Amino acid sequence: MAMNTRKGFRFTTYEAPDQTPFEKLFEIFQELITHTSGDVEEALDWLRELDKEYELTDDDYTIDDFIEDLKAKGYIREEFDMDGEKGGDDGEEGDENPADGGLSMTAKLERMLRQRALDQIFGKIKRSGSGNHRTGKSGRGDEHTGEFREYRFGDSLEHISMTESLKNAQVNHGLDTFSMSEEDLVVEDTQYKAQMSTVLMIDISHSMILYGEDRITPAKKVAMALAELITTRYPKDTLDILVFGNDAWPIPIKDLPYLRVGPYHTNTVAGLQLAMDILRRKRNTNKQIFMITDGKPSCIRLPDGSYYKNSVGLDDYIVEKCYTMAQQARKLHIPITTFMIAEDPFLMQFVREFTKANKGKAFYTGLKGLGEMIFEDYEQNRKRRIKG
Repeated sequence: MAMNTRKGFRFTTYEAPDQTPFEKLFEIFQELITHTSGDVEEALDWLRELDKEYELTDDDYTIDDFIEDLKAKGYIREEFDMDGEKGGDDGEEGDENPADGGLSMTAKLERMLRQRALDQIFGKIKRSGSGNHRTGKSGRGDEHTGEFREYRFGDSLEHISMTESLKNAQVNHGLDTFSMSEEDLVVEDTQYKAQMSTVLMIDISHSMILYGEDRITPAKKVAMALAELITTRYPKDTLDILVFGNDAWPIPIKDLPYLRVGPYHTNTVAGLQLAMDILRRKRNTNKQIFMITDGKPSCIRLPDGSYYKNSVGLDDYIVEKCYTMAQQARKLHIPITTFMIAEDPFLMQFVREFTKANKGKAFYTGLKGLGEMIFEDYEQNRKRRIKG
């Protein structure tokens, strides 16, 4: 039988991935629950509406079946109030986790949302056990370079190459009477890996959902992706996340899916003060701040505890305080990278002067490329600032 040796491209009709009914709905559900800030009931309501419009389910597998599978697989759970009854919608406005009763997410789903955000924004990244930030500098580290050098006082014993050292001893002292001295020892060089302490600041002022554009959800996805990236690929690094509105406060990684905007102004000074307070306590040499914002500074807290607010234009008193904070960060060798996700001319003017005062960086970006730029900047920052 003759064999066809011709090679080329074969075009076939596209076939959708073979997904179970649960997998198909679960992919949509994860996107919806990110938009609803962890509100399971609201996400399911949206899913039912989509089902009516696009016929996502049939009689063999319904939305109710999907909900039962979510429970059985450990993604959601039923919450009960103090009387042992299912809770309702009595949660207070502004809670990080709105689920005081009814259905709520589990830690398993929270982790899955972070992994999903990482895959969406940064692509598939394989886990690495001890971090993978190369600096281009040799030194004490845990990655072998394949090169050898003479032993120096203070080198770790596990880095001594016994094969090369024994060979030197034989060459230098002969085979008849074996002897080894310090001059015979050879060390396999290692790659020094730097550690980075990062604070990610997220603007949660009301403008993040104004004008018919959802800016908080992409910012939230970036934060989840960055958290997952650091904990899986760079476990020796640290990441702290804070949000800023009228004030600033830290939030744990597990609360990221529940992040909501509030009826807040933009107190950039409070966010920067908290970020620098956090980084002052870190022992790492390399420190940086990422700030995601869509609005100019419009609020500051006065010494008496009251708030001075001005949303019109650029208020000299407020912005000068911000520039002072940028200069303080520069003196502490903490660069600030600002990601501006709006095209407000006043914001652009502020960011330009702010970046100049800090000698940091600024990205004027839409929402689409936000994650990729943070990832790229994270990699480049740590490489460029290593001293050795």
